[in-house]
Amino acid sequence: MPTHTVIIQPEMEGKSIRSIALSRIGMSSGQFKRAKFQGSITLDGQRVTADVRVKAGQTLALFVPEVSGSQPRALQMPLSIVYEDDFFWVIDKPAPLPSAPSMNRDTPTLENALFAHLGEPESFVYRPVNRLDKGTSGLMIVAKDAHVQYLLQQMLHTEDFIREYVAVVDGVLPQDEGLINLPIAKADGATVRREVREDGKEARTSYRVLHKGQRSVVRLKLDTGRTHQIRVHMAHFGCPVTGDFLYGTELPEELPGRFALHSAMIRLKHPVTGVWLQAESGMPEGIRKLVPEMK
Repeated sequence: MPTHTVIIQPEMEGKSIRSIALSRIGMSSGQFKRAKFQGSITLDGQRVTADVRVKAGQTLALFVPEVSGSQPRALQMPLSIVYEDDFFWVIDKPAPLPSAPSMNRDTPTLENALFAHLGEPESFVYRPVNRLDKGTSGLMIVAKDAHVQYLLQQMLHTEDFIREYVAVVDGVLPQDEGLINLPIAKADGATVRREVREDGKEARTSYRVLHKGQRSVVRLKLDTGRTHQIRVHMAHFGCPVTGDFLYGTELPEELPGRFALHSAMIRLKHPVTGVWLQAESGMPEGIRKLVPEMK
């Protein structure tokens, strides 16, 4: 929804439109500039400038035009949308579908699948909030406009946006539950591979073992969002995610094109309504078959 409307409350009286847009509505400076120079700012239906001071009871409306771009190709495939409202979708992404386009590869992505699912609309901008590796399945959020995407991305890695994963790993972790607090950095000479290293960025992963055996099942919660965080932390303890071609052993027959990591739950405080929402996704059958003895 590119138009943002606010009824001026008594405590907002005397403030500038710029101040209300950035602090009360939570717009980014880039979005506000688009409203100012490419869209419109109105007060009680009359166009005004950004420095106008408002009065209680007035209606402020800011129209922020979408950034134009080329339309993606359509990819016809089953797509599971587990939640939708006027502001965003929660999508259960299959693997090995990439969640976002890559500069180095011209392969179909969730963007192409969502574009087709929506009937190839004339105006479509893909705005993922959290992204999943190609080999990871499960829940991720795509915003319907730039403002909501910005608000949700500000919430990432806070207690207002909780993400939990389920993984099958090789071997048994040293403890049944705990917090892994080990920094992660790009491995020397690597383009993608990461490793635990003292000079890396802070990375925290909470975990709880659900099943122990030759292959264990682990529930994990991300407190930070480093690239490959779960995969690196599990491999550091000698328990790589099963099928992980980069940090463990690829299993092309059992897990074609993917590994045993699934985004199982997202719980968040809605950035517009303030209502708490929770979406869940069960472990895919292909992963569940790796541990047949687990009930």
